Amino acid sequence: MPNTSFLYRVRIWDLPTRAFHIILALAVAGLVATGEIGGYAMQIHFLLGYLVLVLVLFRLFWGVVGGHWSRFVNFVPGHAKLMAYVQSLRNKQAAPNVGHNPLGALSVLGMLAVLLLQVLSGLMSDDEISNSGPWVALVSNDLVSLATHYHGDIGKVLLIILVLLHVATVLFYKSVKKEDLITPMLTGDKVLPTQTPESRDTLTSRLFALGILAGCVYTVYRLVSLGSN
Repeated sequence: MPNTSFLYRVRIWDLPTRAFHIILALAVAGLVATGEIGGYAMQIHFLLGYLVLVLVLFRLFWGVVGGHWSRFVNFVPGHAKLMAYVQSLRNKQAAPNVGHNPLGALSVLGMLAVLLLQVLSGLMSDDEISNSGPWVALVSNDLVSLATHYHGDIGKVLLIILVLLHVATVLFYKSVKKEDLITPMLTGDKVLPTQTPESRDTLTSRLFALGILAGCVYTVYRLVSLGSN
């Protein structure tokens, strides 16, 4: 049995992960808003799309080399672990998780995949009025038509649904399961009854994250520039 006479404050979410989460949320909200406004706002829409691509690439890299609980290997569940968690939910016996729970881990992967597909389809989209993605001249008309349809009619709706589900899940955990998922994502720390591995979150690791981010910015710049070559 764990010793509950002591509580341990543990760094779960490193600063790069927390910053990614907050900036991504703001960027996605801005994308939806500017996409609905259209017109002059589409220039901002494109810039936010590039920002989201930078963030997604960064999170993929950080999921390999980031803090302990930000690494995919430490939170993406196998089939057995996922089924055990689902069964515990049915029996109302699911214990709080240190990082992402198994279903939350799958939602992270799903969100990253949908965001990546949404941004890539935007690069190839053309509204045939005044806005076209930088890759339109590089691909076939059929692919442009498919990307435009997906970006505006399918991907956008799917992304909004995922965001709403994410928000609803966070609120459900806070109000029903009495597990606060918001504060740890803002502060980085959880107070736990047992000792557990901490995520590395030092000045060196943060500078390392900035280096990765700079590389992602350059990569996106080169990708966007392909259409002008």
